[in-house]
Order: sequence, then structure tokens, then C-alpha cells
Amino acid sequence: MNKKALRKTYKTFRKDLSENQIEDLSLAISNELLKLPIWGYSFYHIFLAIEEQKEVNTNYILNILSGKDKNILISKSDFKTGNMTHFLLTDSTLIKKNDYNIPEPIDGIEISTDKIEVVFIPLLAFDKTGNRVGYGKGFYDRFLANCKPETVKVGLSFFDAEDEINDTHEGDVRLDYCVTTERVYKF
Repeated sequence: MNKKALRKTYKTFRKDLSENQIEDLSLAISNELLKLPIWGYSFYHIFLAIEEQKEVNTNYILNILSGKDKNILISKSDFKTGNMTHFLLTDSTLIKKNDYNIPEPIDGIEISTDKIEVVFIPLLAFDKTGNRVGYGKGFYDRFLANCKPETVKVGLSFFDAEDEINDTHEGDVRLDYCVTTERVYKF
């Protein structure tokens, strides 16, 4: 399938999920995540879920990271440039939803991309070779292209892999792993 068709299909799948299902599925993903060999790093980038888009609730993962005393980074998106700025999440970080309902830090301690070791990535769909479909604005592809090559890229999905996304291009950055409610895909 192509990206446009997958976006439409998976937005519909998500739309049909209840709040309770989202919570249960998000917790299952967090538990599967514990199986990954990624917990020896220091700097973890994570997205804060857009509730209106019924994304994976990352609060469970935030709790895991906090419990392991990791540095947690969250982003602020600039829709004029298509880039993201990354901030250290602290007890004093103020979060506010932007015009697209994305929870973002107001300000804080900016951290450069070269410090980031693991990135948890939102997505709508992914395939068996690690390609992903997001919302189509390219924010994560640009961000990931600026990370170190060894940065671990972990997708989070309520749904299993598609066989193939047939319209990928050179600028698409593949995942290293994708974690679903019942399994971990390694690419």
C-alpha cells in the first residue's frame, strides 16, 4: 500500500479505539518495550501523545524512564521551518498544546541532537522492513537524519506491520525497532 492509503486506513483504525483500549494497548506496548536492549543509554527522546489523534499514551514510558533515572527529551515543532527543537524534561517544564494539539514545552534547557541516543517515534503504520508512515509533514525524518547514525530509532504502534510501504523515498529514515502490543519487530 502507499502512504496516503495507509494514513487513511490507520487513522480510521485509531478513531475506532476507545479511551480504555488506548490505555490498555499503551500499557502493553510499554511492557513489550522493556524487552529491548536499550536501557543502558542516558538521553532518550520521546513524543507526548496527541490525544485527539489517539496516539500511544507515552506516560507509561515516561514513568519507566524516570524510574531508571534517564534524561528525557521532548520537542517543540516549528511549522514554518519543519524542524524540531529538543528540551530536557524537568519537574519545572511547562507543557502547552500548540495549534495542532501537540503537547510541547514552553521553554527549557535545549539539548542538541547529537546527544540523543534513543528516539521513541510516533507513527500511523510501518512495514516489515522498518519503513514508517507518519502524518506526512516530515518532521521526524528531518530530525532523525540529523541524529548520529548509531541513534536507536524505536517506533510505537497499536497495530502490526504491513507487508510493504510501496512509495518510500531516499529521505525516509527507517526504524531499528517497532514495538506493538504483543511483539517487538527488529529491523
